[in-house]
Amino acid sequence: MGQTGSLRRNIWFLVIMGGLISMLGFGIRANFGLFLAPMSADLGWGREVFALSMAIQNLMWGLGQPIAGMIADRYGTGRVLAAGGLLYALGIYGMAHASTPGMFHITGGFMVGLGMSGASFSLVLAALGRMVSEERRNLVFGVCTAAGSLGQFFLVPIGQAFLAAYGWPTALMLLALMVAMIIPLSTAMRGRPVAQPGAAKQSMGQALTEARQHSGYIYLTAGFFVCGFHISFIGTHFPAYITDKGLAPELGAQALAMVGLFNLFGAILAGVLGNRYKKKNLLSWIYLARAVFIALFIMLPITPTTVLIFSAAMGLTWLSTVPLTSGIVAQVFGPRYMGTLFGFVFLSHQLGSFLGVWLGGKLFDQTGSYDVIWWLGIALGLFAALVHLPIDERPAARLSTAQ
Repeated sequence: MGQTGSLRRNIWFLVIMGGLISMLGFGIRANFGLFLAPMSADLGWGREVFALSMAIQNLMWGLGQPIAGMIADRYGTGRVLAAGGLLYALGIYGMAHASTPGMFHITGGFMVGLGMSGASFSLVLAALGRMVSEERRNLVFGVCTAAGSLGQFFLVPIGQAFLAAYGWPTALMLLALMVAMIIPLSTAMRGRPVAQPGAAKQSMGQALTEARQHSGYIYLTAGFFVCGFHISFIGTHFPAYITDKGLAPELGAQALAMVGLFNLFGAILAGVLGNRYKKKNLLSWIYLARAVFIALFIMLPITPTTVLIFSAAMGLTWLSTVPLTSGIVAQVFGPRYMGTLFGFVFLSHQLGSFLGVWLGGKLFDQTGSYDVIWWLGIALGLFAALVHLPIDERPAARLSTAQ
């Protein structure tokens, strides 16, 4: 009994440490949208320059994620998180000193993106997924995902305060110092692989082949593309969209903080409901809800009240897709190579992020409006609601025969 209690305390200590990493990684990233308008104006760049850098960042995060997952699955998670945290911090520091679009793309795009792939919440989820029982896995995923939202709720207002008090160069350097805290926190996340049914008989290459041949994995990957498109477009361009409508810049920070606050509830609720209902059906409802929320928002008058209501509504669905998507991957294929398999699903998410962020900036510079992107987001939400329905959530035959 004593050993069981000690194990439970150790697991929840790791959940807290992982949650803090998620909080810093996601919360600091959520600040970048606040810098779009002031940096573009001060440096004389169009919005496409900043948007392209954020798009490159998302793309590099996605391309680096499967590689980071493979390294973490094979050698452990702690060192990967530490290296990612260091590169993430150096990239943000470099953003503050970038004097040309090319330098900004290298620092804010390539360096931050690769750093985020190593300091990613998906590596935290994979490590914890190997340490907890299947019954607790969805809840743990929900709690760690919610911690990222808590970071957005607390750290975006802090970033806005830095921006208002010191200007964007100093604000970025302060954010770089904050994200560097991931390095010492990573020592707690060693992510030791434990024996899992059927895992010893499977190599990483075999795991990738098995996933590639599973139609549900393909559908899940396609749906996660839409999630990336939605949250990255809104996270990057929403503050500027708000000021374009004649509303106060502070409202943009409040809106992103509201998203983070309500995602705290949405992510935990998704983790709880994932143990009771089919995860694929919950994902379909989430994407359908996003499409409805966006449609109502752009068709109604834009006021501070509608902005905050929309932010709260989107917050409920913001990262609630993560515990459900990662939960399906672990449930179908087992947690042994979850870092690798979820890494490729996340790559699709980041390809959607690249398109949403870059296309938002490009079309705004060409048309002076975000209307086309909003309507594209609605169409993609409907697509994602449909594509999750045929997913087969049953564990792979390999896992069933091994038990």
